[in-house]
Amino acid sequence: MKDRILIVGAGLVGSLWAVLLVKRGYQVDVFELRDDPRKAGFKGGRSINLAMSDRGWKAMERAGIKDTIRQQAIPMRGRKMHDTAGQLTFQPYGDQDQAIYSVSRGGLNIELIDIADQYDNLKFHFGYKCLGVVAEEAKAHFEHRDTGEHLTVNADRIFGTDGAFSAVRRSLMKALPRFNYSQSFLDYGYKELHIPPTTDGRHALDPHALHIWPRGQFMMIALPNVDGSFTGTLFLAYEGQTPAFDQLNTDEEIMAFFQTYFADAIPLIPNLLEEFRENPTSSLVTIRCSPWRYEDKVLIMGDASHAIVPFYGQGMNSGFEDCTLLDELIDAHDGNWTEIIEAFNHSRIKDANAIADLALRNFIEMRDKVADPKFLLRKEIAAHFNKIYPEFLPLYSQVTFSHIPYSEALEEGHAQDALFEEILVLDGIEHNWKDNPEVDRIFRKWMQGRPVLATS
Repeated sequence: MKDRILIVGAGLVGSLWAVLLVKRGYQVDVFELRDDPRKAGFKGGRSINLAMSDRGWKAMERAGIKDTIRQQAIPMRGRKMHDTAGQLTFQPYGDQDQAIYSVSRGGLNIELIDIADQYDNLKFHFGYKCLGVVAEEAKAHFEHRDTGEHLTVNADRIFGTDGAFSAVRRSLMKALPRFNYSQSFLDYGYKELHIPPTTDGRHALDPHALHIWPRGQFMMIALPNVDGSFTGTLFLAYEGQTPAFDQLNTDEEIMAFFQTYFADAIPLIPNLLEEFRENPTSSLVTIRCSPWRYEDKVLIMGDASHAIVPFYGQGMNSGFEDCTLLDELIDAHDGNWTEIIEAFNHSRIKDANAIADLALRNFIEMRDKVADPKFLLRKEIAAHFNKIYPEFLPLYSQVTFSHIPYSEALEEGHAQDALFEEILVLDGIEHNWKDNPEVDRIFRKWMQGRPVLATS
């Protein structure tokens, strides 16, 4: 008989992992604090859409729902920057066939829950708060949020997919004497602002781009939704800077801020003041920990083990890649969970730490550098190198359009920083970088001995 599996958390990672496990015949119970989103609806105000890239699509393919989700996704082929005068500049993400896809968090979550729920060997339990797990016995304690009912569930194996403030992780911290843990908040928060469709139901902005209003120490972005709307998100310091959230208290202060920095966005957000006051200002946290497992009985995944800030669009994708890698390890180790969990814990943590570093790095890029001429020149030269020498893959493409381990991509990113530091200081480089023998010499020397990256 297959093991009995308990999954704590029915978010994106938990529901996808449930799909993959029930397809293999495991008996799966999934406990979730929220009400069933298929009945209660999915509450917005906290990043209701996400950017799906290659790592996420690979997981969707393993789950058998790639085509279904693709029909609900909008391709974004690059960044479209808005300057303070309302002028637009476009930066493609890769070649003309490459894009990241805007998907609805709620819609995707419901789709995954629906698919998992079709199997007789799975049961969802909504409205249950996890009070903790007894790792050495592979059992978990729950309390029903409404009735107060207490429930203890025994399993052969427990997977914690219960988010950045995971109850399962807290239990591991108590059970393991040398559990390493760090939690780091940015001094920035975010607030969502809704851009509705035009009166004829169209998108008010180009729907095939991720829109960015970079303003040095802060920024706003907007991602398209299939209903013609956009989800806008303002990233701003909580305090201690000018401007900051703690300085925007009155309607006059809020409007003056937007008129100064985001004037072209004001007509797009008809309920700006109401949404600014009512939508929560949410925090941005990076969580690192190790180990992720207690023997072969308990394993944490996704945000529970490696929460990251959203600036590389890899939070969901990295969590889905967790599921892909574990599913592959089931085959590689013929269902031996002791070997599966140990192999995953050994190899994945360094990649999780790397994407955390990359996400923080990309925050600075999106906020400060996307309008910088030197940065734009670097992007142009990198794209040129990639066209002539396909073995050269820009860092963004490594992270977004490949399956190169994040730790290898980060290492390559540092190496590419050194390459461009040497190129961009050449005299007149902005005017004569094409067919420049010195650029070619530097690049060829740099390429000598570089490892060949396995992108699949």
